[in-house]
Amino acid sequence: MKKIYMAGAGGMLGLAFYKEFKDEYSLMCSDIDTNEKWLSQLDFRDYDQYKEMVTSFEPDYLFHLGAFTDLEYCELNIDETYDTNTKSVESAVKIANELKIPLLYVSTAGIFGGEKDVYDESDKAEPLGHYGNSKYKGEVYVQEKSKDYIICRAGWMMGGGEKKDKKFIQKIIKQIQNGKRKLQIVNDKLGTPTYTHDFANNCKVLIESEHRGLFNMVCGGLTGRYEVASELIMLLGLSQKVEIEEVSSDFFSEEYFAERPACERLVNKKLNQLNLNRMRDWRVALKDCLEEYYPNFKI
Repeated sequence: MKKIYMAGAGGMLGLAFYKEFKDEYSLMCSDIDTNEKWLSQLDFRDYDQYKEMVTSFEPDYLFHLGAFTDLEYCELNIDETYDTNTKSVESAVKIANELKIPLLYVSTAGIFGGEKDVYDESDKAEPLGHYGNSKYKGEVYVQEKSKDYIICRAGWMMGGGEKKDKKFIQKIIKQIQNGKRKLQIVNDKLGTPTYTHDFANNCKVLIESEHRGLFNMVCGGLTGRYEVASELIMLLGLSQKVEIEEVSSDFFSEEYFAERPACERLVNKKLNQLNLNRMRDWRVALKDCLEEYYPNFKI
């Protein structure tokens, strides 16, 4: 059984990776927040500790999963953001190179500027803020310095449930649970949802097929925040109880002050070319996400 060290595995993505890989691989998973019994404590910004823990496990792969993803937090905590999202990636590259093992790095659609309708792997990154820039710098370092790597770019993450999800789906569900029956949803932000389990499973396909390089990895279907919210309400059976009001991003300008791309839709061009695209349509994935993480949802 091959061994994988997963660093920064305490969030919604790490949970999916753990579930998708645990039966076929020997795992050591760590995070600064040990919120699961299968997590060991590690602040991967501490290079010496990071190196010691990975080296002692003697893995066949190193997965670097963790990052700060709250755009507002990143704008307000710039040094901490680059320490977490960029410098730790440099550490991961050095460790993987020294151990002569492949590195998997998770990047984001947030590295683009939003001027195009869709982005494939050949498009130029133009980050708008410190979150996107910190992740892109990680990408560049991996591509330039890693001897054996896979970079997978995700879009709007779905998964993790109430405990792990700090993103769009859980924010909508929490509003409904708190009694809100009229939701304000932006109609000027376009993207591609990414179910954490589909993403982890497709990473497994790349690992096992021994492909390397940079890959967009998002669910099928080009959509926007308003359409995702509408589908969510429908799947929850609340179309007659919850109203959605379309608003522009200006409506939330105080709460969400960090600049965001108008469009961050990715297409999985390279996965399609290799016939390795296992990412399902976002509507199918969203339905699965709700069944997996909100099986007893009711209001």
